[in-house]
Amino acid sequence: MSTEERLIESARALLWERGYTGTSPKAIQQRAGAGQGSMYHHFSGKPDLALAAIRRTAEEMRAEAEEQFSAPGTAVDRIGAYLRRERDVLRGCPIGRLTQDPDVMADPVLRAPVDETLAWLRGRLAEVLEEGCERGELVGAPDPRAVAATIVATLQGGYVLARAADSVQPFEQAVAGLLDFLAARVPTDHE
Repeated sequence: MSTEERLIESARALLWERGYTGTSPKAIQQRAGAGQGSMYHHFSGKPDLALAAIRRTAEEMRAEAEEQFSAPGTAVDRIGAYLRRERDVLRGCPIGRLTQDPDVMADPVLRAPVDETLAWLRGRLAEVLEEGCERGELVGAPDPRAVAATIVATLQGGYVLARAADSVQPFEQAVAGLLDFLAARVPTDHE
């Protein structure tokens, strides 16, 4: 792995663990095994490196979600696979956690990939739900965009509840509730 890659991966890990304010350039350099000169050779400073790290995290999150969204199966199957995929629940969502970081939210450049990723997720979920409605896999469902926003909000809230309880149980309950909600919209003659 190149020095630039080590710096980005170190920044990603530290942002998830400590947030932006708690992540110093020195901590990134130490974790990456890189000197100050190397960091400033590749990045203009902490904000530039953090932006690269946030973008990388966002790209990875989108790619992982898209695997489930574009897989074969019904809309409920695909959304269910996304909801049940393996996650490090007690660490929280690496993108969602950044919304709680005042320095990231105060900087439009750093906030942009966070907002864009959550908007993409809501939009992509809405598309899957719309496909399900068009194919007759879901009936009586409210607006797909509203349901998509509910799914994202419930997942993010599930992370918060799980971290507060130091237990994955609240997250798993939130996912089960979403799956029950979707299952109630599957026609009984459609299996």
